[in-house]
Amino acid sequence: MMLSHDLAGQGHLTIVLLHSGVCDRRMWDTQFAALTAAGYRVVRCDLRGFGETPVDRPHTHCDDVVELLDALGVERAALVGSSFGGEVALETAVRHPGRVSALALLCAGMPGFAASDELRAWGRREDELLEAGDIDGAVALNVDTWLGPDADDEARARVRVMQRRAFDIQLAAPAEFRPVDAGVASADLAGIDVPCLVVSGAHDVPDFREMATRLADLLPDAQYLDLEWAGHLPALERPDETAKLLAEFLTGVGGDGAATAPSVSGR
Repeated sequence: MMLSHDLAGQGHLTIVLLHSGVCDRRMWDTQFAALTAAGYRVVRCDLRGFGETPVDRPHTHCDDVVELLDALGVERAALVGSSFGGEVALETAVRHPGRVSALALLCAGMPGFAASDELRAWGRREDELLEAGDIDGAVALNVDTWLGPDADDEARARVRVMQRRAFDIQLAAPAEFRPVDAGVASADLAGIDVPCLVVSGAHDVPDFREMATRLADLLPDAQYLDLEWAGHLPALERPDETAKLLAEFLTGVGGDGAATAPSVSGR
């Protein structure tokens, strides 16, 4: 089954937008429109277990992304990933290196990263709420944790809807249909030889800030931006500003091109 997706634009460069683990493809509304208007061919998809894509079999998310590229006739694409979507983008670049022309990683997860005691405690709290049947409580926990101070009421409401949808799909799925680990280790990331933009939010949780600095050091061709205003989901916290920095990075990225640095303050 192909991932549910939207496709727009006719540009020479295809961009694939990969959502965070608390959202679905709707998180990219502003960036999808802006990048299409900027002359790119843009795809946004719901990964399996999110939005409009059900969990119908065991799966590896990065392989699902490549199956979507195959179905769309896309040989190479620039991948833009938020949080969990950033981890999927990195796994795709390792497992399918010929298919990725550039990476933009917004507060991305990192394969092989060992979570802190604090983040593991957060995960246990989420599990406790879900096991108790308090899905609304688990949704509220995620909204409160992953949105930074610039997120308005509309952004919070949107995350609430998307996270609730993800829980509903995933909790209903048979255990045997859980995701299959991609088998990518942190050391594998040093072999990614395409232009990368690594974005961190000053108000993000410490684990993800650490992941961003590690990725910037590990990836051979990485630019690092520390956004002083951002929490964990800059695409929803300041949608227009995030669309601009993505467009500036992607300017000049073709099949094997080099990326233009965004004109925002970074490290």
